[in-house]
Amino acid sequence: MAQARKKPEEETEETIGLHNLAPAPGSRKDRKRVGRGHGSGHGKTSGRGHKGYGSRAGAKDRARFEGGQNPIHMRMRKLRGPNKKMSMPFEMFRTHTQPVNLDDLEARFDSGASVDLDALHGAGLATRKGIPVKVLARGELTKPLTVHAHGFSKSAREKIESAGGTCQLIEA
Repeated sequence: MAQARKKPEEETEETIGLHNLAPAPGSRKDRKRVGRGHGSGHGKTSGRGHKGYGSRAGAKDRARFEGGQNPIHMRMRKLRGPNKKMSMPFEMFRTHTQPVNLDDLEARFDSGASVDLDALHGAGLATRKGIPVKVLARGELTKPLTVHAHGFSKSAREKIESAGGTCQLIEA
């Protein structure tokens, strides 16, 4: 009897399943077996070199260790707490105003309204006491509003005035 011969693509096609899953060749390495003789490449000092701190048992290379030089956490000023003006060197990130955007004014105030600091606070905007308010130009304004604030961005002033409103600068 003549046997049916398989087609060439059927012979090379292999089904993928749990029985033939394996990591990619070269992706897994054997662990380093130290102290197993000179021929292993990790004999004698077991990859620790000669003498020194790193050769000792229990030696740790701490995350904040800088090779013996005075580390950064000891070089910093010792004034504590982020709420003091000059305590930590984060002055370049400090915000000296609280922003209010035009889309917030559009959503919360009616046409012709006078928007002062009390109205902003009542609407849930500019809630931090004693910090100047600056109006920024994110969003569009379609209503004429009289806006009182400590500062206005150039484009915010243009948008408010083009909508028929006015900008009143508060002197602090």
